Amino acid sequence: MHIARFILAAVLIFYAVWGLTLYFGQDRIIFPRFALSEPAAGAPPGIESWTRPIAGGTVEAWYAPASRPAATVVAGPVVVYFHGNGELIDEQRRTIEFYRRLGISVLLPEFRGYGRSAGRPSEASAVADAAAFVARLAQRPEIDARRVAFHGRSLGGGVAAQLCRRTTPAALILESSPASIAGLARRYLVPGFLVRHPFHTDRVVAQRRCPLLIIAGTLDTVVPVTEARALHALDPGCCYLELRAGHNDLPRDEDRDTYEETIVEFLRATGVLAG
Repeated sequence: MHIARFILAAVLIFYAVWGLTLYFGQDRIIFPRFALSEPAAGAPPGIESWTRPIAGGTVEAWYAPASRPAATVVAGPVVVYFHGNGELIDEQRRTIEFYRRLGISVLLPEFRGYGRSAGRPSEASAVADAAAFVARLAQRPEIDARRVAFHGRSLGGGVAAQLCRRTTPAALILESSPASIAGLARRYLVPGFLVRHPFHTDRVVAQRRCPLLIIAGTLDTVVPVTEARALHALDPGCCYLELRAGHNDLPRDEDRDTYEETIVEFLRATGVLAG
């Protein structure tokens, strides 16, 4: 009996220490700023650097207008792209080029504390900053406010989804995104109520009012493909694509055409992309 009580007490103590460690260390896990690469001095040619004042400085976004003939007077579409928690807007050149080739402008909000942005990252601040930058798009004469799409990768999908609670896009793309951070935490025996940045994408998917495309890698060990399948189960009629890839190599070269064609077809079907 004494041995059983000792083992039970040891397990409870270990669990309490484990829970407290993850609770107080979760910001470093969810937003691993310590592992980021060094940012560039500023935006490259052809890309505008937008800033938003916050306590202690500013938070940045990059805006890459699509190349259109000077005589074009019809406003065009824009994709608001949210990168993952281990990346910077500086590293999204390929995404920018992909959308610009289609005649789509790209807005890339940064997380606070990332790159050249001040502050500390959080779910609330990421969504608030993104909402402010998206509102600024309405001031651009080359942007059709009815053709704004959100595309989020990994944790960025959580930001894109939560932003849908404030403003409804014409389309939503979730790539390698968890159903929720709170749900992922439970895989490590951490109760969801201890997660300060839960990013409940699952709740948004169940209630949203816009078309949805989900893309996932079957070999993903960071955000298992079961997360995407759980989101798909909430709306089996949404567009869905699985590719043989991990978390940071999606799409692989052999699947890039399929990846890009799926996005193009989705954006055309939703009216974001003409034709």
